Amino acid sequence: MKPAIQLNTPVQYLKGVGPKMAKKLANLEIKNVGDLLYYFPRNYIDYSKIQDIKNTRIGDIVVFCAKVISISNIKTRKKKFVITKVKLEQVSEQDTKIAISAIWFNQPFLQNILGVGSVWYFMGKINYDFNLKEKILLSPTFEKKSKIVPIYSLTYGLTNNYFRKIISSITNSEDLSPILKDFFSKDILDKFNLVSLSDAIKEIHFPTSDNRLEESRKRLSFDELFFIILKLALVKKENLTKKSTSLQIKKNTLVKFVKSLPYKLTNAQRKASWEILNDLSKEVPMNRLLEGDVGSGKTIVALIASLNIIRNGYQVIWMAPTEILATQHYQTACELLNKLNITISMITSKKLKTNNSKFKTISDNSKLKNELMKQDLIIGTHALIQKGCKYKNIGLVIIDEQHRFGVKQRAALTQSNNLNKQSDRTTETSLIPHFLSMTATPIPRTLALSIYSDLDISILDEMPKNRKKIITKLVDPVNREKAYQFVCEQIKNGRQVFIVCPLIEENNNKQLTNNIKLFDLDKKSVKAEYEKLSKRIFPDLCITMLHGKMKSEEKEKIMKDFLEKKSDILISTSVIEVGIDVPNAAIIIIEDAERFGLAQLHQFRGRVGRSNFQSYCLLFTSNLSIEVRNRLKKLEKCSDGFKLAEIDLVLRGPGELLGKHQSGRKNLKIAKLTDIITINKAKSVVDLIIKQNIKNFPIILKKLDEENFLHHLE
Repeated sequence: MKPAIQLNTPVQYLKGVGPKMAKKLANLEIKNVGDLLYYFPRNYIDYSKIQDIKNTRIGDIVVFCAKVISISNIKTRKKKFVITKVKLEQVSEQDTKIAISAIWFNQPFLQNILGVGSVWYFMGKINYDFNLKEKILLSPTFEKKSKIVPIYSLTYGLTNNYFRKIISSITNSEDLSPILKDFFSKDILDKFNLVSLSDAIKEIHFPTSDNRLEESRKRLSFDELFFIILKLALVKKENLTKKSTSLQIKKNTLVKFVKSLPYKLTNAQRKASWEILNDLSKEVPMNRLLEGDVGSGKTIVALIASLNIIRNGYQVIWMAPTEILATQHYQTACELLNKLNITISMITSKKLKTNNSKFKTISDNSKLKNELMKQDLIIGTHALIQKGCKYKNIGLVIIDEQHRFGVKQRAALTQSNNLNKQSDRTTETSLIPHFLSMTATPIPRTLALSIYSDLDISILDEMPKNRKKIITKLVDPVNREKAYQFVCEQIKNGRQVFIVCPLIEENNNKQLTNNIKLFDLDKKSVKAEYEKLSKRIFPDLCITMLHGKMKSEEKEKIMKDFLEKKSDILISTSVIEVGIDVPNAAIIIIEDAERFGLAQLHQFRGRVGRSNFQSYCLLFTSNLSIEVRNRLKKLEKCSDGFKLAEIDLVLRGPGELLGKHQSGRKNLKIAKLTDIITINKAKSVVDLIIKQNIKNFPIILKKLDEENFLHHLE
């Protein structure tokens, strides 16, 4: 019998939803029953793990059982603003009665729910009321029974109780298997100790115990990792069937070019270059990730590959995530390749440039762009894949900081229908260009092999010689003035300074509904710091600011002036994280350093230390917690980006390493990329399914088809 509901049933047809609530759910990308069931809780409250509030400190989160002694609604002078105050009494194991007050804002209806004499389980954060000089709970949650309760990410008009209600209307069914058809047979589930999909979904939303919750997490984690690994395995399998251009290694040209460089290549650069050149000589399309720490010299490796492609009569497209980085690559390429009679162009949404003088007389912007797309080396931003871009004869696609581009953007540059089918060489219309992606974000090898298993990997694990180690220091708030004095001394010696802030401008919505909070940390912004430093701290210095909302021409001028030493201090957002090369900059100050992961802080640190000058990275934070200080102290002691990435992966998860917005590939909801045991399990099942032919697994095929994967292998 066909079930009443299916995964693709619109949520508006569920009991208690309707068109109005369906619109609110759509704001969370919940449009059908499948979306709802896979909208996992972000956290849980276990009301069974009771604590004694007597020994709590301010800031602690506690769960306890208490009786309601009194309750009252207090109207403030402000109209329609009500404070609900409840006096609670907990009975400890020693039969000691402990009292504490709880406060809610604009929830007068609680007076009808929390009746005097009733007993509830509460969870909340211990705060302090300076007026009453006592501990209080601010807006605690509460339940009648001691159970594990799911907590969901919400939006306006939706509550946790509402989510529980509509999800339970589906999961209350004894058997969900007609709706949730399992991807795997019972034999596979038993062999790898996995619970059924229907049981996993039930327990993830309504856990009956810690053990059952952990079992459901393992199963759902397995599913997420399985489909990632399966997709990449299919990509790799398909790539092996494709054809690309087999290119000669122009040894004499490359040797001459390397000898002309103003520096000597490291052994790691030589090895990576050879790996890439060897790939380019094959008829199978190269699909390689060049991974190197900040300052390890990825750009010159990419230029060596580009030169070999061009000397074989093909074009190179090089895409960067920002206009600043694209401009820098263009300038570097012109400087190093200009004498080799190679035409180079730069295409962004607002800028066209070329080193070929014969096109400078073209006044029509569209005509100039068409001509620039026929150059040997075309460098640009996402403008390179805009509609109407037609290239001549692409042999190699390079994507810099590839994790910053969506899957579909990357695919658009490597699919033959966007590139070589537009080639003038009709005999080569089916050829796929070679692909090289680069990243300065140090990715642990286990993680790289898991996520980028469709790529071959080259690692630059060696830094150029004569580079001094950057001295990194965590600066306490009391030593801020000393740090500013040190900055002045360095600038007097001719050096320049970066200052990084997490925000562009201050959040003006700082009105507090109460004055109970112990701390209100003021997060630093570029505009506020610019005003403070230029007027009060360094009035005699030239200070500029840079952020993503500025026009491209303005950003380019600011960076050019800073590079030419026309300004002493550049205050910026994270827009300077990648690609900015200012050899004279010797200090970088990172405000609110606790807001960034170690991997990103290491990227910021890489903006200095690019010359023979001793360089410094100063970490400023107002957060005095031991956890924050211990994490930031690791940056003081370690300068190896790969080791820091391993630490970050454990402490913060893979999100910032991989980029949070991957077009066409949803973020992991439950799985952790440090879970090597589950990854190996998933790989084993993938190997089994590919060996037995994926066509024999219709439910898995349907899942891939629903994600549009079969129509454009990523």
